Amino acid sequence: MFDNARAYLRAALSRSRRFERREVHDFRRWIESSRNLIHLSVLLFVPLLVGLVTLISNVADLSFLLFPPLAAGAYLLFAHPEERYAAPWRFVSGLTAGAACGWIAVATLSQFYYAPSAAQEIHAGGAALAMFLTGAATWAFDIEEPAAFSTALLAVVERASGFAYVVSIAVSSMIVAGVFLVWHRQVYSHRARYLYQSTKGDDHVLVPMRGDHADATAMFGGRLAAAHDAGKVVLFDLVDPDEAGASATEPDSDGQTVATDGGVDADAPEPGSTKPHAGRLERCADAVEATVGVPCEVVVARRGSEPPAKTTLRTARESNCDLVVTPYEEGEGGLSSFVTSLFRTDMDVVVHRSIDGRTEWGRVLVSVRQASDVARSMLDFACRLAGSSGRIGVCHCISTAAERRDAESMLADLVETFSTRIETRVAHGPAEDFLAAASSHTDLVVLGASTDRSAVSRLLAPATFERLHDIECDVAIVDRRYRPLDHN
Repeated sequence: MFDNARAYLRAALSRSRRFERREVHDFRRWIESSRNLIHLSVLLFVPLLVGLVTLISNVADLSFLLFPPLAAGAYLLFAHPEERYAAPWRFVSGLTAGAACGWIAVATLSQFYYAPSAAQEIHAGGAALAMFLTGAATWAFDIEEPAAFSTALLAVVERASGFAYVVSIAVSSMIVAGVFLVWHRQVYSHRARYLYQSTKGDDHVLVPMRGDHADATAMFGGRLAAAHDAGKVVLFDLVDPDEAGASATEPDSDGQTVATDGGVDADAPEPGSTKPHAGRLERCADAVEATVGVPCEVVVARRGSEPPAKTTLRTARESNCDLVVTPYEEGEGGLSSFVTSLFRTDMDVVVHRSIDGRTEWGRVLVSVRQASDVARSMLDFACRLAGSSGRIGVCHCISTAAERRDAESMLADLVETFSTRIETRVAHGPAEDFLAAASSHTDLVVLGASTDRSAVSRLLAPATFERLHDIECDVAIVDRRYRPLDHN
């Protein structure tokens, strides 16, 4: 009885941990979007800053009327951290200049002209003079700040006769700007390091040696792995039972590994017939190591009763690999069952379609549908392949001109987290037409597998890679999934 209770408890705890990991992963994916991170920052920091300044004002006996421009300015800082008005010095100097211009307008009118007769009456000339002085000051000193006109007008409304109003605006704006500066330098500017999973992992690569251009795909995987110091490549091949020889021991349902770690295992049963396969993989492994300088291992397994994709994934996990790079294969009406089976798992997969056996990709074009962790992964892979001397572009295709501004903003959010120079392009028209036209001066096009779309959506509009028939360069199809693996 107690054993059953403990078993149920362990199962419940295991499910809760899996659920917690899934929720944490989903939240990380959500916050990896720059727009979501900005909205969350606005939601947290603007109320806290206004509350802090209010607390200080209660002690210093300041008027609450100075807070609307501070709140508006704080929102502008956090909501648009990369725009021209988001500079802390511009924010502080603009608000302070507006307050000073408003105070000068009030002091001038009270000295040379009459004061309003009623307490509620606001001097029209004073308001006009405050706006004129503020516009002239912000223009002359290049400190254009929309909220500056608010602080100037509030001085007229409050009839601020003392310089304390200007000082209070300056101090309050410096508090807001100081918090923004710390957030921008320590969090926003380094969000790729803290949040984006595309800059981590995917450095242990398994390459199934299938098809006519398997050597090119092996080099492709090697260049991806070589970007990290801990990178390695495992070349994997399956041998049919009849190729293993009549005297060989029959494999079990899971298949049997007969060669690994760069050579044939001498203790494996009847390995002689697998030596031609291992020898071919060894020669390819030597070429990968010599070219990109990454350790390369060889694994040959006997084909069992399980599907090849399942054997491949099991080998990837046993080899501690977190990315499968496989050659492109077609079946009846589309991708082969091997590739589609890999797409249905929790392993990161890149499908490489080679045109002529190319082994260098210095010009890479990435086509993205939206800002996501998959898009960042594709850009990360492009940077690894092209290297520091390569040329990288990222594009998004729109159907109407009204979508251009949002598309440009989305692409800017993607590329600003990478230190590599990346060109952005927004094309008007079908993606397959643009990519086909650009392929003549491109070595590689990188696209997403679109596995997150529904079956109805894919039926109405097939994935972009399924519509690329006249492309003249290599293609890489990226499928990135949630991977709750212990070694990660």
